[in-house]
Amino acid sequence: MRRYKQRAALRDHAAETALFSRRAIVGFMFVIALVGLLLGNLYNLQVIEHKSFQTRSNDNRIRLIPVAPNRGLIYDRNGILLADNQPTFSLDVVPEQVVDMQAQLEDLQTVLLLSDEDKKHFEERLKGHRRFKPITLLNRLSEQDVAMFAVNSHRFPGFAVEAGLTRSYPHSQSLTHLLGYVARINSKDLKRIDEIDESARYAATKRIGKQGIERYYESILHGEPGMKEVEVNNRGRIVRTISGQAPVAGQDLHLTLDLPLQLKAEEMLAGRRGAVVAMDPKTGGVLAMVSSPSYDPNLFVGGISGKKYGELLNDRDRPLINRATQGQYAPASTVKPLLALLGLEKEVVTEKTKVWDPGWWQIPNVERKYRDWKKWGHGWVDLNKAITSSCDIYFYELAYNTGINNISNFMYEFGFGQNTGIDLFEESTGNLPSREWKERKYKEPWYIGDTISVGIGQGYWTTTPLQLASSTAMLANSGRRLVPHFLQATGQDGQIAQEAPPEKPPIELQRPESWQSVQRAMYLTAHRSGGSGYRLFNDAPYKSAVKTGTGQVFGVAEDAEYDEDQVSEFLRDNALFVGYAPFDDPQITIAVVLENAGWGGANAGPVARALFDEFLIAKDTP
Repeated sequence: MRRYKQRAALRDHAAETALFSRRAIVGFMFVIALVGLLLGNLYNLQVIEHKSFQTRSNDNRIRLIPVAPNRGLIYDRNGILLADNQPTFSLDVVPEQVVDMQAQLEDLQTVLLLSDEDKKHFEERLKGHRRFKPITLLNRLSEQDVAMFAVNSHRFPGFAVEAGLTRSYPHSQSLTHLLGYVARINSKDLKRIDEIDESARYAATKRIGKQGIERYYESILHGEPGMKEVEVNNRGRIVRTISGQAPVAGQDLHLTLDLPLQLKAEEMLAGRRGAVVAMDPKTGGVLAMVSSPSYDPNLFVGGISGKKYGELLNDRDRPLINRATQGQYAPASTVKPLLALLGLEKEVVTEKTKVWDPGWWQIPNVERKYRDWKKWGHGWVDLNKAITSSCDIYFYELAYNTGINNISNFMYEFGFGQNTGIDLFEESTGNLPSREWKERKYKEPWYIGDTISVGIGQGYWTTTPLQLASSTAMLANSGRRLVPHFLQATGQDGQIAQEAPPEKPPIELQRPESWQSVQRAMYLTAHRSGGSGYRLFNDAPYKSAVKTGTGQVFGVAEDAEYDEDQVSEFLRDNALFVGYAPFDDPQITIAVVLENAGWGGANAGPVARALFDEFLIAKDTP
């Protein structure tokens, strides 16, 4: 009975067929779904995601390499090259492609002249570097170095010799303080580049302007990077170049600088501490700017050693400072013409006003005596004699009657106590003293004795040689205020002339004839017997207007005498000079400061005479 029931169940063909059909349909639907999923994925991969996967695939063999632009060149006003680009080889490293950097560097020392100091400096720079970007290990490789590395390159994956152009300064230290230099981009530079959203411009650039013209006009000199699409093999080596976009070179700069005059100024300052600034009083263009001593900017281009930089930093003569724009000196007698101009404007004196000079001067009801540089005095002194003979007593009296408020406000109009606006970042304002300044600085009131010292350009008053040259140009121009500048034109061959910086409003006097009175007194200083510049300038084939100065570095007690032989070298008087020529048609304005050189007429004067001759005579001589 059991067998019959089992056999009957198995023979239920309808049920079996229905069951099979259901299972077949489910299975077929499952297969269809899988095939549909497969086809969908294939469509997604082959059609929708085609470009994405193609790009990811190409990344394994095609790379986009940024190409650094050539830096713009710098020329003087005569077309003489001042900053050039020279072809060089460097050894670069991509950190992420190096497994053991320390071992590789030690191994590299057996192949190239990689010093321990170079290695240490590289490791310091590597700390803040992005590992996927190349970084330079060695600069200026010789042909022998390149050959040695080429033979052993298989031992150093991630290292490569790159050819490029490196900044070169053919005139070495002659132009350092005005041109500045370029050097390796550091973390501080990268931060500044990121802040102005220009990281793309510097993707392939290794150096950036650090000081001077190189830094101020970095955006013009740098140019725009290009791009190169290359095919690489499985080791990352370039097989071929597929396409590329050429970089755009930076613009060339043509400066107002006159190189022969610059070299002459450097020659005159050789072995001495000081500065010279020469300007064109018609345009404000700087013709020469020398700070002595100087240093070779080429040392910084490839990376200066710590030892050498330490020597420059600790040098007592401070070669790293641009004395022309950052040196701060008491202006001494060089500002007496401006003080006389103030006295005329405020009607404190006239051209005929006379002051008795017995060799000393006293504040009313005060015992202290302020001495004249000439122990026995100058006798009766009017404005012309006060300037030509640089009489201190006359200006003590003038300052006392004028007051510090008038002096401070008037001298500010001539640019003292503020930046001149020159196209350099390295500039100091100097110090123009006032009541408010002293109260803020020392928490003390202003005393009348402070005014007396300011009356002869001493005391708290400090200025830069550039400010002296600029203020003298204003005097020569009867109040016209030009902004000192270097840039004259840009582009190849100076095709694009640059407009000079906008002039400041002129200095207007209630008595305009006072300009001529003071200018004539400066003329007499150079061309009247007894004038402090007579011996140097009276025989010149051109007429000039000058003023000499001797600035004290430290105060001398009332009853003491200054003896140069008994004073330390760095405490001796500074020698100063300002002037312009020709007198009737000014073409050049000069300011000279020689540190611890002594009397201005005897020491700074000859420097100025040589520069006047160089610019006004030598340049016209065949």
